Amino acid sequence: MTNKKVSTSTIWTIGIILVVLAFSTYIITKNNPSSEITEELAKCIGQNSELYTQTGCPACERQEELFGEYLKHINSINCFLTENRQLCINKKIEATPTWIINEKYYKGVQTINSLKDLTDC
Repeated sequence: MTNKKVSTSTIWTIGIILVVLAFSTYIITKNNPSSEITEELAKCIGQNSELYTQTGCPACERQEELFGEYLKHINSINCFLTENRQLCINKKIEATPTWIINEKYYKGVQTINSLKDLTDC
């Protein structure tokens, strides 16, 4: 039976790999829309709100990503499109994303939990 010593660099390498795996798992789980959103919740939020976005807006993309496959249930208006520009002007949309819920304006990316509370869903 041989007695082999494990080098310090091997221990460090294994430790770094474990930390990277743990961090990756955390990020994937945290950014997984399905962990917070359901189709029923997306439908409810969509029925009780309006989301104003515009093409090329990174914050708008982050907001939309939170809904994943259920984004289709959100009442989303793209202010960049010609047919929507006057509506966005009339609604006084100054920044995107902007949510209108119960006639109140909420600028910036909103969490699913925040939207759930604001829409009473």
